[in-house]
Amino acid sequence: MSNNKPMPVPTQISAPFWEGLKARRLLIQQCNACDHWNFYPRRHCTVCLEHDLAWREVDGAATLYSYTVTRIATLPDFMDEMPQKLAVVELAQGVRINTNLVGLAEDEIRIGMPLQPVFAEVDAKGNRLLRFTGVDKDAASLELPPAQDSEPAPAASEQPAARQIDLNDEAALQSLVSEQYSDWSNVVVVDQALIDAFAQLSGDDYWIHTDPERARLQSPFGGTIAHGALVQVLQSRMKMALGFEITGFSTQINYGSDRLRFPAPVPAGSRIHSRARVKKVDISSRGTQLTLELTTHVVGQDRPSVINDLVILYLA
Repeated sequence: MSNNKPMPVPTQISAPFWEGLKARRLLIQQCNACDHWNFYPRRHCTVCLEHDLAWREVDGAATLYSYTVTRIATLPDFMDEMPQKLAVVELAQGVRINTNLVGLAEDEIRIGMPLQPVFAEVDAKGNRLLRFTGVDKDAASLELPPAQDSEPAPAASEQPAARQIDLNDEAALQSLVSEQYSDWSNVVVVDQALIDAFAQLSGDDYWIHTDPERARLQSPFGGTIAHGALVQVLQSRMKMALGFEITGFSTQINYGSDRLRFPAPVPAGSRIHSRARVKKVDISSRGTQLTLELTTHVVGQDRPSVINDLVILYLA
């Protein structure tokens, strides 16, 4: 989950609503003069215009008034939520609230369906946003943010046995060259904490990487992005089933890169994964060089964020 998503800014009028969400309570204003329920928060009743409103807790029972499914993120930070189910729900008290539907497949959504509130935790500070799900869903399980840890690679038992290729078998080595990429690796989350740690280690603390507020206002990407070098380094965390294993060598050396490009940004909070193919094999008296083209992508994006033609030198 992105660390840079814009959050509501409570005002003097709306603060009780947001504080209520933090405590998992849905508070709505009711007029003491005419009993009319009001939302969004304001100073006067929309029916009788009296300035005598009180905050009262409601259970959040609602029905779906309208919705739309969005598949293109309005900001890079929302890529991890695509597709979003944006909705207008009507509470039992008659007020309508703009919200998101969660925990529902597209074919489960019906206008008029009954809904229940989800007090979704969105950061480590305890802030919550009001979302809704079906009454048959486990709302409590939808309150926690997505796990930020890397997703594991498939277990070894799920992968076919790697083809063993001897370093002296030139024909077998050349047969590895292919236009076909491997399957995707495990997924790694690139959050703001990781970006900040790399900035401190590398000394590259340029604001486009480390200042979320400024980046949201001034960056062409709508928020902070990871250093290209960080994303390249994270390729070491990617476990790819290449389908072969070189044998018969004494030393394996990371010799460098023939090509290194950063075609697309990685917004803070992105989930990335990689795939690879053998681009060429060169055999000489010095040793055997295998060029592995590694491409790293934000999950769901066709354009790679890193293209790295990694040269591996094998010595007999």
